[in-house]
Amino acid sequence: MIETPSSVRQGPAAEVLRRALNLPSEEDLELARAAPEVLGLPEVRERWRLWQRRGIAAELPSSLPVVTAGLSHALSLLADLFAGEGTPVAVSNPFWGNYRQAFATRAGAAILTAPAYVDGRYNPDFATQALHEIPAGVPALALLNIPSNPGGYSPTAEERQATLESLRAEAERRPLLVVCDDAYAGLVFEPEVPDRSPFWDLIGLHPNLTPVKVDGATKEFSFFGGRVGFLTFGLDPESAAARSLEGRLASWIAGSVGSASAASQVLLLQALRNEAIEAEVEAVRLLLAGRYRALRDALAPADPALLRVLPFNSGCFALVEIPEALGFDSEAARRHLLARWETGLISLAPRYLRIAHCSVDAAALPELASRLQQGIAELARP
Repeated sequence: MIETPSSVRQGPAAEVLRRALNLPSEEDLELARAAPEVLGLPEVRERWRLWQRRGIAAELPSSLPVVTAGLSHALSLLADLFAGEGTPVAVSNPFWGNYRQAFATRAGAAILTAPAYVDGRYNPDFATQALHEIPAGVPALALLNIPSNPGGYSPTAEERQATLESLRAEAERRPLLVVCDDAYAGLVFEPEVPDRSPFWDLIGLHPNLTPVKVDGATKEFSFFGGRVGFLTFGLDPESAAARSLEGRLASWIAGSVGSASAASQVLLLQALRNEAIEAEVEAVRLLLAGRYRALRDALAPADPALLRVLPFNSGCFALVEIPEALGFDSEAARRHLLARWETGLISLAPRYLRIAHCSVDAAALPELASRLQQGIAELARP
């Protein structure tokens, strides 16, 4: 782990956020006091904070999470807060398409990419590579999605350390807001792979680096369709900066979609009050771990000349790459697999196919892998 002085953890991030908001803090405080329920049911916020902080050292600060109408809403609010026309946003490629919708289409930011994988391995330097042409001093955002969608990958301990070092080096060049998209938090299936959010490692890492955590009940509690997300900052809940952020968020939430569904929040609250919830969440993780292992083993013998399996170890997905030498792209492969083999995968043009092993019974995954390989082999024949 990177060691950071306690003095670094205690306040510089608050000043970065205050400068980014560029609003009188008293105005924000008044907004926060005027619309507390817009930010979510108080007990839901308190209990989700406790859920997030399981095993986290007390000295690491985190704000009271703001409830959002799903994780996409949280990302859109961050775009409203911190992105504008031309703001550089670094993301590894391939990436979840909603990032472009929230930051580029909505806010006019510039999406800058670098490969998520280099020579078939995770790339810890994607942010510095994506931002290398942006002049020093220009503020930027970086999106860190672990476990990842579409890749289904979480960095090893060594790769995580390299990622932290790379982000700290970038913060030497500019103010950097790192958005930790923790949609798939906890869904890690290999014992040697760290399973806690990098958000906690980023708090206080550098005075110019501000981490933000986006998470929710959708995957962590298998509450699909509930639309309960959360937005958390690395700040003390009672700090002026945290209150200031709450005020601005309350204003934008009330002026757009309104507060998140109370019914969904109450359902989540019942789960959070349930003493057996950790065991229930673990049971789902074990079920998905079995599906992961079934697909991993079924794809292990794949011929790399026909199908390159990118590393995956967590989350809900796996990526396979169609070699360019075969002469067809992933969309042609997707259509062939659907028409000829009745097998539906997602195409990420031009070279990737995404497999959602989370939604396929473990016993059926060897057949899925077999159909995939046979279909690609058919298309590759002269």
